[in-house]
Amino acid sequence: MISQIFILSSKGDHLIYKDYHIIMKHFRGEASKDSINVFYEMVTALSGDQTPVVMSHKDLHFIHVRQGGLYWVASTKTNPSPFTIIEFLNRLAALTKDYCGSLSEKSVRMNFALIYELLDEMVDFGYIQTTSTDILKNFIQTEAVSSKPFSLFDLSNVGLFGAETQQSKVAPSVAASRPIMSSRGEQSGKNEIFVDVIERLSVVIGSKGVLMKSDIQGEIRIKCFLPTSSEMRIGLNEELSIGKSQQKGYSSAVRVDECRFHQAVKLDEFDTFRILKVCPSQGEQTVMQYQLCDELPCAPPFQLFPSVQKDYVNRVLIFLKLRCDLPPKSMSQELSSPDQTAELQPKNKALLWEIPRFPGGAQLSALFKVDVPGLSSASLLEVGPVSMSFELAKQTCSGLQIRFLRLAPTQTGLSQRWVRYVTHSDSYTIRI
Repeated sequence: MISQIFILSSKGDHLIYKDYHIIMKHFRGEASKDSINVFYEMVTALSGDQTPVVMSHKDLHFIHVRQGGLYWVASTKTNPSPFTIIEFLNRLAALTKDYCGSLSEKSVRMNFALIYELLDEMVDFGYIQTTSTDILKNFIQTEAVSSKPFSLFDLSNVGLFGAETQQSKVAPSVAASRPIMSSRGEQSGKNEIFVDVIERLSVVIGSKGVLMKSDIQGEIRIKCFLPTSSEMRIGLNEELSIGKSQQKGYSSAVRVDECRFHQAVKLDEFDTFRILKVCPSQGEQTVMQYQLCDELPCAPPFQLFPSVQKDYVNRVLIFLKLRCDLPPKSMSQELSSPDQTAELQPKNKALLWEIPRFPGGAQLSALFKVDVPGLSSASLLEVGPVSMSFELAKQTCSGLQIRFLRLAPTQTGLSQRWVRYVTHSDSYTIRI
């Protein structure tokens, strides 16, 4: 009945893949592993914000659900009840969460052996056998792997929550990678403390301007130059909720899917007052990490309105109008138009457009004329997508804010406290 079961990340990474047609290939013609790519191309090519649960490609049917920011997919060439498959996929996601403690890309990667064992007991030769917890617990032998304690030594090598970053695909952010420095130098005699709220934004926008995917990964980082040890209280948004089930308010609420804290952070006032308490040591620490998947609380910061036309026999006209939808106060108010540059990169088959500054509420346009040997009407369909790399100062897309920074006991002399917000693009793709 079921040909394949696979779990994909929001970026299309293969996390789990179980192929039942290998065993039965002599008895029936089934799908190949290429069906994973076929499914992901279909689901990302849709312009609507809600993808259909059931999709078909030739004689192959895909049934999927979204849980924990992941695609849980079953493929089949027969005609089973889609409600049965949907219920099975939801049950698989629920069992994964029960066994692993959380439902995320990281927990699936760390517990892949356990999930494969679950599938072996739940499905036999493509036919669903059981989804009962009472029955499965008698057969599942693999121990769940919980997330290891938060370690600052791992932050330079992996993305937040273990997800692979897209740093290699886009220009690296300067502000997010450089240490938090005092403008007067790192002198131990200064009573100063710096707090950075840094967010990495991954977005896919369809050709009609519809937001198809979004992911925010953020962290709160502090750098301390206090001569004596003090307890610091960091107040976050009072309406901050964690997980969809903990939504406290309406549109004004700030929500994250999951968060995790440094082991030195005290959380006795977090649930009630959203206050973090920590005794920072000299130097830099990351006190909190958080993630928000499949939902962007605000409009995407940039919208692109492209037009691609064939001019002469071998010339294509590319007209781009780029609009910044941030409030004017969120970015620099000076636009250095003469400093803009454009470069054709034949080796990469790409056109690079650099804009040093872009004020909120403004829009820019550019017309590019590119000679392409052997240009045809079909070639125009191959133009795109557009990838953007940018950095936003004084801006968080999640809405997370620092309400206050307080020290106890009060430091002798005047203590300087600085807060900075930075958002940069991890992967920002606009389809043409």
